[in-house]
Amino acid sequence: MYSSSYVWAKILGYLESHLTAPFVSTYFDDTEVVELTQDKLILYSPSPFRKDVISRRCSDYIQDAMKDLFDWNIELVIFGEEEMKEYQQQHVKREFFEFNPQFTFDKFVVGSSNRFAHAAALAVANNPAEAYNPLFIYGPSGLGKTHLLYAIACEIHRQRPDFNIVYIKGDQFTNELIDAVREGRNVEFRNKYRGADLFLVDDIQFIAGKDSTQEEFFHTFNTLYEGKRQIVLTSDRPPNEMVRLEDRLKTRFEWGLLTEINPPDYETRMAIIKNKAMSLGLDMPDDVCSYIAENITNNVRQIEGTVKKIMAYRDLNDLVLDVPSVSRAIKDMYKGKESSLPTPSLIIGEVSRFYSVEESVLRSTLKNKKTAEARQIAMYLIRSLTNMSLPEIGREFGRDHTTVIHSLNKIDEALKNNPSLQNNLRDITANINAKL
Repeated sequence: MYSSSYVWAKILGYLESHLTAPFVSTYFDDTEVVELTQDKLILYSPSPFRKDVISRRCSDYIQDAMKDLFDWNIELVIFGEEEMKEYQQQHVKREFFEFNPQFTFDKFVVGSSNRFAHAAALAVANNPAEAYNPLFIYGPSGLGKTHLLYAIACEIHRQRPDFNIVYIKGDQFTNELIDAVREGRNVEFRNKYRGADLFLVDDIQFIAGKDSTQEEFFHTFNTLYEGKRQIVLTSDRPPNEMVRLEDRLKTRFEWGLLTEINPPDYETRMAIIKNKAMSLGLDMPDDVCSYIAENITNNVRQIEGTVKKIMAYRDLNDLVLDVPSVSRAIKDMYKGKESSLPTPSLIIGEVSRFYSVEESVLRSTLKNKKTAEARQIAMYLIRSLTNMSLPEIGREFGRDHTTVIHSLNKIDEALKNNPSLQNNLRDITANINAKL
């Protein structure tokens, strides 16, 4: 069976040959295929006037096109706004997403650095779309933003099991939109997100600078907000620092409540260490907990990873749980941030995510404009942020050092008069630094 996008393109061509191109452009420019089966074609036209014209003057032509082009005898149905809303309500999938059972409110360690964000998240979970909408939680990577997102989802699911809960990462939203456009599944894509009762978006910063994604997200946000559905967003920075985010989205993100999560203080780090050790069945002496809390300070993820590493050393190497032994086991985990450099894999991964290009493609010989720019940016950032030599950088991409020099010179020249490229570099660098 042909894809709906292919069939609709053929129908429009047929209509232009019978009704003229200006007529088709005037009455069909916002018409979409809702559903296509062997015996039915459902269209959606948001304008009552256009819907009426299509119904009266074009129905026979559309059915003739299906018969002549594809040998299909189909029933034609045309939806307006009300029919579309009813269809969406009937066809929205209500499946609670898979989640980590560790990410609940009672497993979240509250301290001075995250108390306000925790309280706001709990208020949203108890009163969705009434307390704070949207709730925008921001802060560096690894501090518990995703934990709070999942905790909200778990609590709302417990209290309201009929709620349609949708979770997505910012870059995944872009990738799904690209696939939907390519495969002609625009309506299905919109049904999925605009039918949510609770819409959770992690790392929303990744939609900045992507025009089609921002346009789609703008309308999705408006639909949910006007329908009094709860929206929760997380980011590594506040909206006003997303230089490539459209102003209309910045203002909407600020409509509700902005709350920041900061790195945990000493007391909170101690509580996190003890909680994690207890959950792993690890009897950690207070002086060892204190030593870890004083030296592992970047984020919660690193603290929990340290406790797991100590347990592994204990189980595999019969590690004695005292300060000297633990300090030797974890010494590589608390180097000063100023001495830590990003790896080429981290840089290439963040560039790939920013440009929505697969890492394998970035390392390949493919030379279209988008991939070439992303590859040159990756080389430029590796040169800027690491101590790697030109030949070493070239080997990361299967190229020699002269290609790297050409790429560096090209980016250097472009940066002189290209504010958009400057902003791209700034955003990607911020994403890389957030992962260190």
